[in-house]
Amino acid sequence: MSSEYAKQLGAKLRAIRTQQGLSLHGVEEKSQGRWKAVVVGSYERGDRAVTVQRLAELADFYGVPVQELLPGTTPGGAAEPPPKLVLDLERLAHVPQEKAGPLQRYAATIQSQRGDYNGKVLSIRQDDLRTLAVIYDQSPSVLTEQLISWGVLDADARRAVTHEEG
Repeated sequence: MSSEYAKQLGAKLRAIRTQQGLSLHGVEEKSQGRWKAVVVGSYERGDRAVTVQRLAELADFYGVPVQELLPGTTPGGAAEPPPKLVLDLERLAHVPQEKAGPLQRYAATIQSQRGDYNGKVLSIRQDDLRTLAVIYDQSPSVLTEQLISWGVLDADARRAVTHEEG
């Protein structure tokens, strides 16, 4: 492993750890001593090579896919960001409650978390669409077609789903 690659790998390890609000000592405590602070720190600095097995175990400990830790990969492997998914909240208000109730509640929760109450549109992420698909017991592409038919999503949303499932 080149020292440059080791440093990039270490930077990804450090980023994941800090995103989870853990110090090196916190990793050692949370893992009940399985991951020593000095060892994790040396991986993060690129001073010590990490085996594939140990990297997989560390990814599992952090609860992330191994590829998220590898240098040169973008999150989700996407070369370019997929088209945005924008809900038309004004149109959503006109969809019958028995159909749109779960989506309305989900959108209200996102608005509350963001403090975004413009009431006209709401951007959602691919993960939100996947979650909604589970709630509606449909595939993301079928749900997208339903939302387009309600007028809640623009037809461009098809490209986002095709990009995701492709």
